Amino acid sequence: MFRSIACSALLMLLMSSLAQARPKTTRAPTDRLYEIRVYHPTPGKYAEIVDRFRQYTTRLFEKHGMENIGYWTPTDTSRKELIYILAYPDKAARDASWKAFGSDPAWKEVVTKTEAKGKLVAKVDQIFMKESDISPKIRVKEKSPARVFEMRTYTAAPGKLPNLLNRFRDHTIKLFSKHGMSHVGYFLTTEPTAPDESGQARLVYFLAHESEAAGKASFDTFRKDARWIKAKADSEKDGAITKKVESLYLVPTDYSPMK
Repeated sequence: MFRSIACSALLMLLMSSLAQARPKTTRAPTDRLYEIRVYHPTPGKYAEIVDRFRQYTTRLFEKHGMENIGYWTPTDTSRKELIYILAYPDKAARDASWKAFGSDPAWKEVVTKTEAKGKLVAKVDQIFMKESDISPKIRVKEKSPARVFEMRTYTAAPGKLPNLLNRFRDHTIKLFSKHGMSHVGYFLTTEPTAPDESGQARLVYFLAHESEAAGKASFDTFRKDARWIKAKADSEKDGAITKKVESLYLVPTDYSPMK
């Protein structure tokens, strides 16, 4: 009797340990709001934009309750853009922080000083997002040497966003890990892509690689993986589930919290 109870307890302990060791594919996401902002400079002002963030802007963001996640520039140097992510508790907090930031005399002084010879920013693009349940915990950290990041944006075929997320949940994420890619965060936009796309969100996610070449090599082996080929074929028996895939390789600025 005692031996039977002991064996049962040992079996339960073993099963519990195995369950804890098994990687989780979903988790409860936070309610935080994330904002990607892409700054396009006026001609000849790219370096000035990057430097203004270095010297002033990031600190003023923090002063007004915005969390700096990461700041990047494209590896393709012909693309003169500064891309960064901020996080907020929610949309109301975001709007209040930006209102306070815009009216801060310290910020107005910075604008006057840095734009004495003309405006620095021609246009700002924004993407609002929330964490998806397939995302790991967003960790703002540095690694040495600094990594290269890849921002990938998926537009699902009409009505196929759940299918796309299921494929990531069941197959893609594990295969990315197998082929040496590091997961940074997986997000869903809070605004639909366009009226003709069923009002779906887009999937926006970030990977980290040792270099751009390493990232492209990882994707080459990923696409040739027999498990991926089967998963893709099985998931697309009724037609393609992605309409558009965009990839952008990024290097962190020297003042980026995430490197």
